[in-house]
Amino acid sequence: MKVEYLHASKYGNGAKVAEAFKGTMAEKGIEVVVHHIRDTRPKDLPPADVYVFSSPGRIGKPIGSMRRFLKKVNLPSGTKYAILSTEVAPQPNKKTGKVPTKEERDKRQRVVPIMNELLQAKGLKKVAEGTVYVTGIKGPLEDGWQKKVETFSTLILACA
Repeated sequence: MKVEYLHASKYGNGAKVAEAFKGTMAEKGIEVVVHHIRDTRPKDLPPADVYVFSSPGRIGKPIGSMRRFLKKVNLPSGTKYAILSTEVAPQPNKKTGKVPTKEERDKRQRVVPIMNELLQAKGLKKVAEGTVYVTGIKGPLEDGWQKKVETFSTLILACA
């Protein structure tokens, strides 16, 4: 199995997650090639069994460069893909101290759904999705983020 991992890391959190994913998959004998989207042409992606797309969230959406990249991706219909986003961790309401529910977060955080819409419109087939939280705009990554990457890698292996 060969995996192409394409990320749009701005502050290095996504790159750190990509390298951890690559290491986890290498332990299982799977080749992962990591690319930043600025170094790759969306119409000329190398062949792979699965493509992983990773974007940080900005104002509830994938960053603009990733949205533009995904709109230009040229892969055959039925190609398998997965999404692993990096988003700011849910923060408690300053007045009430309550952390927003999953439903409340889903209304504001649309990183993964937007990426899915763009890829599924091209006929691509989703095999996994996940989110790793950062504790601030520039990081650091949440405690236990490596476990999320391991779980995500298991989902990718299940699609082989």
